[in-house]
Amino acid sequence: MVNVSIIDRICFIEMANPDHLNCLSDELCERMIKAIKSAYAEECVGIVIKAQCRKGVWSAGHDIRELPQDGSDPLGFDVAMEKLLRTVQDVPIPVIACAGGTVWGGACDLCVSCDMIVASEDATFAITPAKIGIPYNASGIMHFINQLGINKAREMFFTAEAISAQDALNVGFVNRVAPADKLDEVLETTLLAPLRRNSVMSISAIKRQFRILSRAATVISSESFEKINSYRAKVYNGSDYREGINSFLEKRKPVYKGKAFDLDTPDE
Repeated sequence: MVNVSIIDRICFIEMANPDHLNCLSDELCERMIKAIKSAYAEECVGIVIKAQCRKGVWSAGHDIRELPQDGSDPLGFDVAMEKLLRTVQDVPIPVIACAGGTVWGGACDLCVSCDMIVASEDATFAITPAKIGIPYNASGIMHFINQLGINKAREMFFTAEAISAQDALNVGFVNRVAPADKLDEVLETTLLAPLRRNSVMSISAIKRQFRILSRAATVISSESFEKINSYRAKVYNGSDYREGINSFLEKRKPVYKGKAFDLDTPDE
């Protein structure tokens, strides 16, 4: 399910479940977490996340089959995918996503959680919770706001449509775009080779500063968090959430009947 190799102090973690489009199942996420922690323990200076693609898909994101329908939060703090995203963000060495295909849903958040992204020219990125009726969580939305700016983040979340690699480059979502057959070469020459030459101790401190400063810029009140959680709970306890999951599993178009939220109280 995951292939791991260390080459010249860089750990390559390859998602190797193409028959299931590298869905971020609990098992795959847990194995990736283990690989990331092992890479740090082995004193690697960087980590690259890759994938074996099938039908041009790098990863189809969260495994819809594992989403709960019992009233629990599908993106709660202890969900395996959320743990993976935090591990990527918190490991004190750079993590680079090398995306050679289409990236959907939670896999898009995985890329955003990485420190840098290199993509093939034919790669696309889509954040798709609205298609499934999933209420995305605040931490995930903040990843996109911090990386893309609020307007592009809104576009991606509201439309759930894919953006091209070139569009992603233009808005600062990815760092490099390369022809598919040159992707590894560009990754090596522009990012990995310089990374190996630099002080990993300095880079580690700088990564932690980026993390702390990005969090400090998004401090909100406990009351606001309570409101966010109440909005999300209405969604994952509602009929649209169940319809989204069931329509996906039944391979049909969803028929959503939920209503927009009332204008009874302001958000702030």
